[in-house]
Amino acid sequence: MNYKMIHDFDLSPKEMVKLQNQLAQYIEITPFKGNPKIVSGVDLSFKKDEAIAVIVTMDYDKLSLIDVTYTIDKITFRYIPGLLAFRELPIFLKAWKKLQIDPDIVFFDGQGLAHPRRMGIATHASFFIEKPTIGIAKSKLVGNYTEPSKEKGNYSYLYHNKEKIGIVLRTKDNVKPVFVSPGNRVDFNNTLEFSLHFTLKYKVPEITRQAHLYSQYLKQR
Repeated sequence: MNYKMIHDFDLSPKEMVKLQNQLAQYIEITPFKGNPKIVSGVDLSFKKDEAIAVIVTMDYDKLSLIDVTYTIDKITFRYIPGLLAFRELPIFLKAWKKLQIDPDIVFFDGQGLAHPRRMGIATHASFFIEKPTIGIAKSKLVGNYTEPSKEKGNYSYLYHNKEKIGIVLRTKDNVKPVFVSPGNRVDFNNTLEFSLHFTLKYKVPEITRQAHLYSQYLKQR
């Protein structure tokens, strides 16, 4: 799959923050039209000085696995809180270039709008791949919320500076919630509905859980 190279990655942290603030002005939290058919999930794992980017693609209705695409490459940028996308996107884009199937929506193991500058990896990546995106994170990066009740399917909204930025979703009875947020070109209702669709018997929705399992498998090889 081709992508649009909207910027390079040879930037200082100060320039990265400025770029995030600029891109945030173009986020579109709008309803996804129709129903998705083919969706992809992305996860990255790290091994010494290498990163492994995995993209799994699934049939939305059947919840069946269609394809697994991955790239392993050197890490070129250190971890800095709030700038994770600059560390992970170059590796992800190399995997995306290999992808032969065109998904309707892409889920990322990470944040979307639920980021201090509204520019988690799911949101940031959307400008390159020009696809609707959703972030599924196992922990909160920023914001405040009321704890949802303990039964699967219950949720509350995540807020930051009085702005709604995500959903705190209980995906399994009596288990800690996940933090899902629109990346771009979807709204909060889509984010909730599509994430719950992939919530089977595990805490993490299957679309990113499968990507994580494959990345861990490759990490151990």
